[in-house]
Amino acid sequence: MSLIYHKSIAAIDKFVPQKLQPLWQHPAGPKTIFFWAPAFKWGLVLAGIADLSRPVEKISPTQTVALAATGVIWSRYSLVIIPKNYSLFSVNVFVAITQLYQLYRAVNYHMKENKQAITNK
Repeated sequence: MSLIYHKSIAAIDKFVPQKLQPLWQHPAGPKTIFFWAPAFKWGLVLAGIADLSRPVEKISPTQTVALAATGVIWSRYSLVIIPKNYSLFSVNVFVAITQLYQLYRAVNYHMKENKQAITNK
């Protein structure tokens, strides 16, 4: 598989314009996993945005906390590794933001539900 990948990259190298060479040759550029992993992780952000329309009672606070924590942790990690990976940083910031907002929705809903239950007693 590695041989196929390297031959494919060598073939594509010839077609990358000179203006895009700095990005193409970057240690975290499209020739590396450091580019593609964050690119595919945007799927989590899109799923988080789609979940904003989900009924609040169906939100899993445990799952939301876990995703928000990984977003925060990986955001920090992406800035301390060499080379710094700003693509990984940005996707993880968005993962954390969407999940923290979902967590706010869930906590707010449960607090109102508990307050209403106490009022109805």
